Amino acid sequence: MDQAIARPTVVVPKPLKWYDRLLATIIYTLIEVVGRTLRFRWDPQAPLERIPADRRGVFCVWHNRLAVSMLVYRDYICPGRRDHRLAAIVSASKDGGIVARILEHFRVEPVRGSSSRRGPQALLELTGFAERGFDLAITPDGPRGPRYKIQPGVISLAQLTGLPIVAISWDFRWKISMRSWDQFQIPLPFSRGTLRATEPLEVPRCSTDEEREALRE
Repeated sequence: MDQAIARPTVVVPKPLKWYDRLLATIIYTLIEVVGRTLRFRWDPQAPLERIPADRRGVFCVWHNRLAVSMLVYRDYICPGRRDHRLAAIVSASKDGGIVARILEHFRVEPVRGSSSRRGPQALLELTGFAERGFDLAITPDGPRGPRYKIQPGVISLAQLTGLPIVAISWDFRWKISMRSWDQFQIPLPFSRGTLRATEPLEVPRCSTDEEREALRE
């Protein structure tokens, strides 16, 4: 008898229920409403001009800054640059499904995956979006942390796509910090924030493991 041949399977995240889609719409609406009251300024020591206006990139933001990340990209990074499209990696969990639906409201392409679930598939899909001219977005310490510790995934993504890594962060004067592993931050209405951008970081395609680890550090 011929032995069964093991074949790789494609993991497909489960579709959302109607009430999860409704919740995502409500959260999106709240983000837009509160976002209209927020005001940002760029830190003169880490200005927007660090980001190449004519080149795509892998945009990184800490997991606890996700609440207004799409507003920052759309309203403070994209204006003045050529038309940009964005694909973002999102956890393959149920909560990630709600986040993915919120991203779709912002006209962002969600790619489901993490280090523990669907990781290789997600990297392959993101590479495809990069080839089609999309910016990419990733939380380098997500989805489980530790907080502010960069995981290898972002380095692999930059190496595979050839896109530079650009980290964006911000601080709010008035905010709520949740009791979660990442101390998720929710800005209060009418808060003032300071935006910061890093210099683009290139990851050569021929990088060794040692060089990748040095870049991650």
